[in-house]
Amino acid sequence: MKTFLFTLISIFCVAIGFSQNPNRLFKSAETQGTSLKVNVSDGYYIIKPFSSEIIETTFVPIEESLNENSHAVVLKPETSNVQITERGADVLLKTNGLYVVVKKSPFQIAYYFKDKHIISEKAGYIKNDSLETIQFELTKDEVLYGGGARALGMNRRGNRLQLYNRAHYGYETHSELMNYTLPIVISSNKYLIHFDNAPIGFLDLDSKSDNTLTYETISGRKTYQVVVGETWYDIVDNYTDLTGKQPMLPRWALGNFSSRFGYHSQNEVIETIDKFKADNIPVDAIILDLYWFGKDIKGTMGNLAFDRDSFPNPKQMIADLKARNVETILITEPFVLTTSNRWDEAVRKDILAKDSLGQPFTYDFYFGNTGLIDIYSNKGKEWFDAIYKDLSQLGVSGFWGDLGEPEVHPSALIHANGTADEVHNIYGHDWAKLVYESSLKANPSLRPFVLMRAGYSGSQRYGMIPWSGDVNRTWGGLQSQPEIALQMGMQGLAYMHSDLGGFAGANLDDELYVRWLQYGVFQPIYRPHAQEDVPSEPVFRSDKVKALAKQAIELRYKLLPYNYNLMYENNQTGAPLMRPLFFDELDNLDLFTYSDAYLWGKDILVAPILKAGQKEKEVYFPNDNIWFDFYTDERIEGGQTRTVATKENSIPTYVRAGAFVPMTEAMNSTKNLDSNKIQLHYFHDDSVTQSKRKMYSDDGKSTDNIQTKEYEILEFQSKRKGNKLRFELRHKININYKSSKLIVLTIHNIIKKPKKIKINGETVLVGWNDETKMITQPFIWNTSEEEIKIEIKLNN
Repeated sequence: MKTFLFTLISIFCVAIGFSQNPNRLFKSAETQGTSLKVNVSDGYYIIKPFSSEIIETTFVPIEESLNENSHAVVLKPETSNVQITERGADVLLKTNGLYVVVKKSPFQIAYYFKDKHIISEKAGYIKNDSLETIQFELTKDEVLYGGGARALGMNRRGNRLQLYNRAHYGYETHSELMNYTLPIVISSNKYLIHFDNAPIGFLDLDSKSDNTLTYETISGRKTYQVVVGETWYDIVDNYTDLTGKQPMLPRWALGNFSSRFGYHSQNEVIETIDKFKADNIPVDAIILDLYWFGKDIKGTMGNLAFDRDSFPNPKQMIADLKARNVETILITEPFVLTTSNRWDEAVRKDILAKDSLGQPFTYDFYFGNTGLIDIYSNKGKEWFDAIYKDLSQLGVSGFWGDLGEPEVHPSALIHANGTADEVHNIYGHDWAKLVYESSLKANPSLRPFVLMRAGYSGSQRYGMIPWSGDVNRTWGGLQSQPEIALQMGMQGLAYMHSDLGGFAGANLDDELYVRWLQYGVFQPIYRPHAQEDVPSEPVFRSDKVKALAKQAIELRYKLLPYNYNLMYENNQTGAPLMRPLFFDELDNLDLFTYSDAYLWGKDILVAPILKAGQKEKEVYFPNDNIWFDFYTDERIEGGQTRTVATKENSIPTYVRAGAFVPMTEAMNSTKNLDSNKIQLHYFHDDSVTQSKRKMYSDDGKSTDNIQTKEYEILEFQSKRKGNKLRFELRHKININYKSSKLIVLTIHNIIKKPKKIKINGETVLVGWNDETKMITQPFIWNTSEEEIKIEIKLNN
């Protein structure tokens, strides 16, 4: 029966697509371990399974040799459960899930997942006069995502996207080319294709409307991986297995940042933080832009040392900030200007990229006449590495890598390992690796903080925190941000975020600023930042704006236990922090292009306000769920779009019925978090008969918590049967974390006062509020001795 089925599939391949390059003729096939080598008239293919849901295909033209060097892939190939069978008309490579059918004549490669066709090569590999291409055939209705950070709408089909990292200053609702151009395509048919090649090129997402996907490049590997899964979470998990999981960030990275372009002196830095403290607004870090190494914007880049006139005692400044529970982050760039203090040193130590004569390649850009640090030469890497280690040992907690596309990167420039165009798109990626590893060398036990403006597929494994570049400080600038973050999260870079309030322009719009900061509560990094024409820090805004900003920032801190658990989930599974609604409804076609609302983790639905004066907003509520207004507990049936009224002091936010949302009390620093005091909110509804969630906690800073099991996981479970609502709380992992915890359990949507509540068999007073319809039940939980069992007899 199976043989007959696969024969039908082979015949089906002829019907679903064109044959590949008609000059490509099948010659032979051979097994190489668990890989399949297919020899054809103009070269050969290597088809290699990495798992039952990831397969890699490489074409090697007859005049080339196999290049196995990938900048993206870290997963080791599968070595079992692979079957390779040559039959009369085709060759089959089969795993437990994904498999490949290589049709002999006319030559064709097609991919299937559990007997469902996924995609087929169309023209396959072709070399043109200027570009090398690989073509695939698309179905007529599938929606396409990917290509990195763009502002194009959720469906990127119909665009030919340049793969060349480049900043777009002051963009708003449309940007075809930005800082992160990733060679990734994701389909609404639930597959991902990663083109594993560094040189520049294009992704053509059916721009000619002929159902064709084309990858185009100037040179390099003809390698791609097909990634599938049963769910969207599976696909992201598999892809981040392939290219690397994001390390845990320091917990303070989830706090509020003080940041602008820029702070001119040591006194200004301290005075700004003291103003946050005086206004009782939480803050965890301050970012120093260009002026830390020079008084002027132009002419000083590459100094990479504190300007002692403006910052006379940086070590003391950093210590003073730490005493205020504030971390110091410094901007750095990969450019050394010919006017900088280090130019002669850079030339003498041979750290710069070269021209064709072997001399330092110099050129002009906005900041002056410059050379570019060649991080691909041992001398350049070691020189840059030493600077980061020295700054880390001074007490600097993180680094901002700016202009790392690189912003200007002439094609004639030559690196130690290739031309500018060959390494352009991976320069930021490899620079992030350098910063990450340098930080660990200086402080092996502390998690690095690496903020970068450009990167590549797989950059997440270096702890990279991307941001969306120099967005305009307008409503149009805000409107593109959810789309950019959602798309990047699907492509593995889950910490994509924006300069809250917008960066470019002198637009003083209080409503825009507040709405952007309210949206920021539910984006991965909370970092207001802007040109200094208009202050980015809330402490320098009007009293009304300051009060609204403070309320948003305080909510961000109250959600720290929930948000930190999202960081853990991302580290373990690759799950984005911000998730499109179609992650929840796999087959709802209307959601494939929807970004007006999104999920923050599994259980919080967020609908940011993106237009001026918006008094109401249409929100879609995912089906098969009940949703509760986060602020009022209004109950809403899922599977419908509703028009909701907006409020000045918050954006529409909802919680899924059955959710446990761990929170904490207000605090001025993440360092003040007491993990033994938890405000645990449960959103009860009769439609939910059982529910289970987890909460992860550790010391918030060590690099090896998970490896050494220095962490704890709290499990929360609810079950309802008849008029009885039961809860069980369990403690998992490490005895060192077992302790006495104060839990304040708040159960929402209890319409009538319960008849009785028992905790571990003992009856307690019922803490029910008739006005809020909530039970608030505090109790002490000694996790070293017991589970907690709570039984509530409801009054139906």
